[in-house]
Amino acid sequence: MNIRNAKYEVSNARVDMCPQVEVPEYAFIGRSNVGKSSLINMLTRRKGLAKTSQMPGKTLLINHFSINDGEWYIVDLPGYGYASRGKNQREEINKIIRNYIMRREQMTCLFVLLDCRHEAQKIDLEFINWLGEEGVPFAIVFTKADKLGPNAAAAKVEAYKKVLLENWEELPPIFLTSSEKGTGRDELLDYIDAINQEV
Repeated sequence: MNIRNAKYEVSNARVDMCPQVEVPEYAFIGRSNVGKSSLINMLTRRKGLAKTSQMPGKTLLINHFSINDGEWYIVDLPGYGYASRGKNQREEINKIIRNYIMRREQMTCLFVLLDCRHEAQKIDLEFINWLGEEGVPFAIVFTKADKLGPNAAAAKVEAYKKVLLENWEELPPIFLTSSEKGTGRDELLDYIDAINQEV
């Protein structure tokens, strides 16, 4: 797939304020500082499209990016599980996330980002299992593969799959990426393109 253009469109905290368009949306979510903005910038090849930050938990809103003159959208969702936030703010962010996932009919696939350097975390597993229980279409994207090297990164992914298979009979699509190196870009965009052809 060729991304001809990508532009920021709107940010908001309410699902009913999202763009009123009938095109597919691909949302990206993960724990704070997992590399969502960097991955979006790598996919679109627009360095400053999604704002990256060294401070975890920077994304507090639903951010829409129009792709190829509105043929489809990338959506950057708030990160979950940032412990330094107060309980009320964490609950508010979780509400924004759940409302979008459960009520946004245009959401075609949710990409759950996981840092490939880490072991399976309880908060991620609980979130993934919740998606399965709710029947939400999703794929898993491991980020920061360049931090480990190809063999070590692949081994981490295999270890994670074993943990998932304790609860899952069949695994969702899984991608290994590096925003620094561009790893996984073609595979992710081809996957999105294949879905777009079907909708």
